[in-house]
Amino acid sequence: MNIMHFHVITLFPEAFESYIHASIVGRAIRDKKIKISFYNPRDFAKNKHRRVDQKPYGGGPGMVMEAESVLRATEKAIGKKKDVEVIFFDTGGTEFTNTSARKIVKKNKHVVFICGHYEGIDARVQKILKAKKVSIGNYTLTGGELPALVVIDAVSRQIKGVLGNYDSLEDDRISSSEVYTRPETLVWKGKRHTVPKVLLSGNHAEIEKWKQNKAP
Repeated sequence: MNIMHFHVITLFPEAFESYIHASIVGRAIRDKKIKISFYNPRDFAKNKHRRVDQKPYGGGPGMVMEAESVLRATEKAIGKKKDVEVIFFDTGGTEFTNTSARKIVKKNKHVVFICGHYEGIDARVQKILKAKKVSIGNYTLTGGELPALVVIDAVSRQIKGVLGNYDSLEDDRISSSEVYTRPETLVWKGKRHTVPKVLLSGNHAEIEKWKQNKAP
């Protein structure tokens, strides 16, 4: 069985715990569709205090994650594996999309995520590893853990068998930004809120047209 194996280089593996054991991602792990392994750069630091951050050359606020411990952690993750893609999160990187997720599933069995922290990671890490710079949006986050979770979730959904019904993939159907369920009439603080009549009509052509108009 081919399992998509995610390898995460992070100082905070505990940040992933609740999410990866819940819902669809958790089920994918239990069903052996995906696997997630963690590598903490602190475990690869040579100093007795397991320190991985240093002051930046050229001055500036904050600290920078040193290259060597991150490189050693990544080397451990890659090993002698083939079909490996290394991803380095950067706001100036290539925008991550559903198309990106499908390409990862098609091309790789192993994906390594390098999660930065503090003021970032020594730039030589990305250059040495020739890691692909990826961005999940034009904003700054505290660390790379959230981007890694976003990509893991999006990629996992593209793996056949992860979703109970493959038709659930939004890419393969008309998806509306508005969805409704029972009851047909919701009374809230004295006001009645009803489901659009077209969704109750049974007219599939009109329903699809409505969904298309409401699609994001």
